[in-house]
Amino acid sequence: MQNNTYKPALPAMTLAALGVVFGDIGTSPLYALKESFHATHGMPINEANVLGILSLIFWTIMLIVSLKYVTVIMRADNNGEGGIMALLALNLRQEGLSSRRKLTIVVLGFVGASLFFGDGIITPAISVLSAVEGLSIATAAFDRFIIPISIGILTGLFVVQKHGSAVMGKFFGPVTLVWFLSIGALGISSIIQSPFILALISPHWAILFVVNNPLISFFVMGAVVLTVTGGEALYADMGHFGVFPIRLGWFLIVLPCLILNYAGQGALLLRDPAAIANPFYLLVPSALLYPMIALATAAAVIASQALISGVFSMAKQAIQLGYLPRLNIQHTSDSEIGQIYIPLLNWLLFISIIILVLLFESSSRLAGAYGLAVTVTMFCDTLLVGFLAYSYWKWKTWKVLLFIVPFIFIDLILLSSNMLKILIGGWVPVVIAITVFSLMMIWKKGKEKLQAKLQQDTLPLVTFIEYLGDTAQTVSGNAVFLTGTPNVVPHALLHNLKHNKVLHERNLLVTVNFAEVPYISEEMRFETEALDKGFYRIRLNYGFKEQPNLPRALRKAFDSLGLEYNLMDISFFVSRERLIPNMTHKVDTWRDKLFAAMQKNTSPVSDFYQIPTNRVVELGSQIEI
Repeated sequence: MQNNTYKPALPAMTLAALGVVFGDIGTSPLYALKESFHATHGMPINEANVLGILSLIFWTIMLIVSLKYVTVIMRADNNGEGGIMALLALNLRQEGLSSRRKLTIVVLGFVGASLFFGDGIITPAISVLSAVEGLSIATAAFDRFIIPISIGILTGLFVVQKHGSAVMGKFFGPVTLVWFLSIGALGISSIIQSPFILALISPHWAILFVVNNPLISFFVMGAVVLTVTGGEALYADMGHFGVFPIRLGWFLIVLPCLILNYAGQGALLLRDPAAIANPFYLLVPSALLYPMIALATAAAVIASQALISGVFSMAKQAIQLGYLPRLNIQHTSDSEIGQIYIPLLNWLLFISIIILVLLFESSSRLAGAYGLAVTVTMFCDTLLVGFLAYSYWKWKTWKVLLFIVPFIFIDLILLSSNMLKILIGGWVPVVIAITVFSLMMIWKKGKEKLQAKLQQDTLPLVTFIEYLGDTAQTVSGNAVFLTGTPNVVPHALLHNLKHNKVLHERNLLVTVNFAEVPYISEEMRFETEALDKGFYRIRLNYGFKEQPNLPRALRKAFDSLGLEYNLMDISFFVSRERLIPNMTHKVDTWRDKLFAAMQKNTSPVSDFYQIPTNRVVELGSQIEI
């Protein structure tokens, strides 16, 4: 468990959550209703159609976000943490899982996580573009500057990532609060002129719209899903703020303001159907248009920042759980463990987002690429929570079905309607997801194959110690050998003995284990075992959201073993394998080559475990896989 010495007051936590959790879903009014009507392909803007679409939006938000995520799925916390990787880890902790069910759970988790990366590329592009497009409402002279301005804002956002979001983060909550109150006030001003629009809360309008326009309704649902993008973020960021602040922020501020704004846009359309060109900005009084554009741009940047931070966090969790190779992870805060920066991912995201902006050029065209990744992730969440409810929470079958079946039905409707977007941009998140999923599976399978190969080529540790003679020269000091298999002799130790003909006075075999829980208490941090002839086994335990620091952890482990700790007297021996694909296995050659390339380009062990580089000795070997 994470140790929190200070817990901010509920209002402060709720305000902070506003700036991180709700950024994505909070900027949806910029484009969601407009795209919902574009999906009708010219259907008349009248009372029945406006109320029908608004009712679909209202009940989609209520069922997907309020009921499914906020009320039910947020119960699935992994020691306080949420998100699909935490949900995957929570499912895998169950005892007695069959290999088939375990594979199903892993695949669902990988698919959801892969699509989250795709979402991380689209959200900043569509949010910033839709915000800046308000300039074209002010004057057509700005039309040719929308893309350059958007690219400039996005460039600045990614350039400052290396400095961390702590400084900007102080303003995220207040700015987002002003954003929600502003869009709520705009909605109220329009509703006052057309109060009948509030009839949208009656589901019969949605039912009538679907019955009278079944095919059009199917297309519309592909755009309605844009109103719930970011719903998964409520669950993913649960560990940062806690369940209650997120629920309070949603029901007290975010939900009312969103519904009021959508209703206000709908009321405007009933008064002036031509406002469909951009109902959000045409709702704004002309005197407040430029301030609103600035506020919308700030909200879009905040939404983008939250998504970027989420991608960094999920990548780190995947690395800790062994699903991705080690990457260079930089901590940008001395006090917040979650504030990280991953240079490679940062610039991959940046390049991908700029390509999207240049390729699609407008938020309306980019909306065609948006939604598919979100719906598949939501579907994976539903199935994973269903597994959890049945096997872990021990819900009765009827209760599981009562929850799962309706949401699977809704998810499949949203998913199938978004499948129609494949040719007009939906292929973008699919290609990204397939790429990330393939890399994760290749890395996972490759690591398993490598570990099996290493175990074949080594000796049992107990046997090695038992038959260890006096031929090797003993030198003073401590040698730490990092190994993933503590019951066998590390390759680095064998190579050191073979080539240097020496053993250290004390040899410590250290295994770092990442548990399927987010945090490990300090009492459970390490396990030690003293063996014969100066050999020791140490097991260090970390949660998948923690950053390991070997020198700090070893200090306490040394104390428990009664050994004197002096970092300058310790040499860390690390095996560096050069992998050679076995050319006789033609089918797997390309996978093995890709895994070998990923293994070669992993970040140094010394960086990942925070070991001083002048204390590390790397011993290489060639291994055929």
